[in-house]
Amino acid sequence: MLSFDCFWSFRSPYSYLLMPRLEALLRDHDVACRMRIVRPIAVRQASFFSNADPLWTGYLLRDTLRTAEFLGMPFRWPRPDPVVMDRATRTYLAEQPYIHRLSRLGQLACERGAGVAFAAAVSRLLWDGGTDDWHVGDHLARAVAPLGFDLAEMDAVVATEGERLAAAIVANEVDQRAAGHYGVPLMAFQDEPFFGQDRLDQLIWRLQQAGMTARCVR
Repeated sequence: MLSFDCFWSFRSPYSYLLMPRLEALLRDHDVACRMRIVRPIAVRQASFFSNADPLWTGYLLRDTLRTAEFLGMPFRWPRPDPVVMDRATRTYLAEQPYIHRLSRLGQLACERGAGVAFAAAVSRLLWDGGTDDWHVGDHLARAVAPLGFDLAEMDAVVATEGERLAAAIVANEVDQRAAGHYGVPLMAFQDEPFFGQDRLDQLIWRLQQAGMTARCVR
């Protein structure tokens, strides 16, 4: 069976916007996706956005809203943001209360063979606009329970194996750059990178050229 890597972040709106079509691709075709969780660029490079052209952020917000509307997906920036920013300096704090937990949970789900499903469920919780304060109460637990995950058990593993999971995420980031880009979502197939949710169709085209077939419907 053909397979490809998908480098993905919980803080990326475009990663969220990719998910329904990625799930459909995996459901309908004989192909596998190796989900690779990475930290957001804002965590890896805390000054990234403060050094960006002011037009960059404005366009990002406009384009994500437009893309969500085009795809027919509900969308709102998470409340709270998974990455905490110092708004006075437009830089990101070294201590991050949310994103490291999410990323390590995602890495654990990948190791257990359900990375795509876990990422899709959690990203919907964060980004579809239906939940305020996603980080408190049982919101996360209820989001992943239908997948067979016990969030309390996963959090316990993250607490004891956090350094190992963090190292695996850093290794994903090294492989991400080796694949040809630093952004997300990034799909990589046969040494060719496909950066952005709007490159999924080109990835599918390449997979079809390589012999990907539709699943038989019984």
